[in-house]
Amino acid sequence: MKFTDGYWLLREGVTAAYPAEVLDVTASGGGTLEIHAPTRPIRSRGDLMTGPVMTINAHTPMPDVIGLTLTHFTGEERRGPEFRLTEAETTPQVSYDDEHATLTSGALSVKLARGGPWQVEFLAHGRVLTSSGHKSMGIMRDADGAHYLREQLNLGVGTSVYGLGERFGPLVKNGQVVDVWQADGGTCSEQAYKNVPFYLTDAGYGVFVDHPGKVSFEVASEVVSRAQFSAETQELTYYVIYGPTPKDILRKYTALTGRPALPPAWSFGLWLSTSFTTSYDEETVTSFIEGMRERELPLSVFHFDCFWMREFHWCDFRWDPRVFPDPEGMLARLKERGLRISVWINPYIAQRSPLFAEGKSLGHLLKRPDGSVWQWDMWQPGMALVDFTSPAARDWYASKLEALLAQGVDCFKTDFGERVPLDVAWSDGSDPERMHNYYTYLYNRTVFDVLRKHRGEGEAVLFARSATSGSQQFPVHWGGDCEATYESMAESLRGGLSLGLSGFGFWSHDIGGFEGTPTPALFKRWLAFGLLSSHSRLHGSSSYRVPWLFDEESVDVLRHFTRLKLRLMPYLYEAARTAHTEGLPMMRAMVLEFPDDPGCAHLERQYMLGPDLLVAPVFSDEGDVTYYVPEGTWTHFVSGETVTGPRWVREQHDFLGVPLLVRPGAVIPVGAVDDRPDYPHADGVTLRTYGLRRGDQVTVPVGDVTFTVVREGDTLRASSSDPSAPWALAAGERIAHAQAGTGFLTLELG
Repeated sequence: MKFTDGYWLLREGVTAAYPAEVLDVTASGGGTLEIHAPTRPIRSRGDLMTGPVMTINAHTPMPDVIGLTLTHFTGEERRGPEFRLTEAETTPQVSYDDEHATLTSGALSVKLARGGPWQVEFLAHGRVLTSSGHKSMGIMRDADGAHYLREQLNLGVGTSVYGLGERFGPLVKNGQVVDVWQADGGTCSEQAYKNVPFYLTDAGYGVFVDHPGKVSFEVASEVVSRAQFSAETQELTYYVIYGPTPKDILRKYTALTGRPALPPAWSFGLWLSTSFTTSYDEETVTSFIEGMRERELPLSVFHFDCFWMREFHWCDFRWDPRVFPDPEGMLARLKERGLRISVWINPYIAQRSPLFAEGKSLGHLLKRPDGSVWQWDMWQPGMALVDFTSPAARDWYASKLEALLAQGVDCFKTDFGERVPLDVAWSDGSDPERMHNYYTYLYNRTVFDVLRKHRGEGEAVLFARSATSGSQQFPVHWGGDCEATYESMAESLRGGLSLGLSGFGFWSHDIGGFEGTPTPALFKRWLAFGLLSSHSRLHGSSSYRVPWLFDEESVDVLRHFTRLKLRLMPYLYEAARTAHTEGLPMMRAMVLEFPDDPGCAHLERQYMLGPDLLVAPVFSDEGDVTYYVPEGTWTHFVSGETVTGPRWVREQHDFLGVPLLVRPGAVIPVGAVDDRPDYPHADGVTLRTYGLRRGDQVTVPVGDVTFTVVREGDTLRASSSDPSAPWALAAGERIAHAQAGTGFLTLELG
């Protein structure tokens, strides 16, 4: 939200009050500073009689993270919800003298000038990371009298800003206006399904605004040298998170807001959907599955989209008896084929659903301030919304899902959760504006907890569309309603990379696009991208996505990339473990891996899949692709050809090809199985080495087994922590197989 008319003037009707100086500072024994800052210089006692006065509280939840809480009026009723943050043991240091008041946590300090003009600096190791100066922090009122708190943090020359959720515009947010506000806007607008009030910079720090409601960001836009954020509130907290690297920033941000659960291995295989408005029954479903089997296309999950329920009944969680007269028998037959089952749900209850009357009588549906049930006709006639702020409503909703789990369902696609009204009264008294974004967290946590309870830790997985800060704990998320175009394929990738830079470890998208039907060429290009993503799903709106409906080559392309992904499972699942334990995404923007390479700062049409594989999707029928290779000699994973960087590369690929390069000095574990994702990944694994230099030592975890590869001169020596398991070591065309019971291998390179 913009408040100024250029640099010198305020917009018509806007008033502003900015901290001018520090009146007093109080340090507490708990390691906090409280500062009172008048918004006019104190020259005489007469200046002490009017306000506003800003109260600033500096505090720290964990090392290298410092928060400032800005407060105008303290009499405002504090209403939820609040983000659930995790604190870690820290020993902050507080100091203040006539010139400065300083709070230090780990390597990060915040320093406030006590005399002279207002100035706040965040420093690490003596270097200023960012600062807030004259007319940056402010109490703002618009022409309608609405009250905002605003902060502006300086952006150094060349600093790029990333994150703020799954945003489909340019990856670098500089110059953009971003409103953190849930919306169902597709993938081609400034709106987003997944809004996260956190941004990451390549200058050693990130910023998390701890406000679950609407936060408006002006990123080098209203003032081009500053990142601005504001919210309509009397109190606003933000945290500066020191890295120094982008990876370190994400580790600390996800330690604060929560790290992703580890999805089950089976979820990384291929998902096939009925699609949305297509006609289907058990015969149709069986024909798809049998068609995949006949064509030797490995399939892991089958998904039933909306019309598994009766029309105008979404959601009643009951199979449509006209097309699924024996759901338990059908699910059992599908599971005999080794498939997992997913079904579509959402938090809306249509008026015609029997659950509407039940939920209304029990008080589980969201109400208007007058006590009537909130309803409208968009999406489902007369639909209401489950009030997830009520523990009883959460239990009620969970019980409906438990019945489906008992039938044989394994996971849920948790659609929607963005269109949450404001003219309502939540059962726990939550503020409607703050609950609008936060609703998705409660919705998806409710479903995820049901799965975790009944399927066990490590077996719970969702396919979720909406999210906010903290929602990364409940994977997986997919990109929403994209179109069947190359442009939409590219915007989907930008959204996924942006989400990964916002703390989300796992992300997927509708292969081929959701709206419309892709051409065979587009479908095949999107297959390569989709199978080299965290999770892979064939899904559309009004047309089926089985490959033989496009052309026979599509069958070959799907088979090739599905089997490639399954062979890569030993590598991919370790990248998934890293997402779970460290908060680093599986699909990584290049800047995350190469923050010191300025050539990577703006790259948004390629990514790292895990730490060592570079992927550059092809966005043309003809197969022309241009991508950037960082320093070193990289190797094409499939062909073995090498490319030396740093430089831009132009290539042309047929439909069975895509730039998939291995980082120099990497060891990629490749599995022995290519028809399912959930196999013993270490059993029969081949360790492929790429460009190890003399003296290099690489540790490769694969499940419970740890491999160590060392290059000594022109010899590779490798060892396994489990001598009983078969494995192999490879360098180019050379390969050595471990003898049973030895656990050691030697491979001569000369």
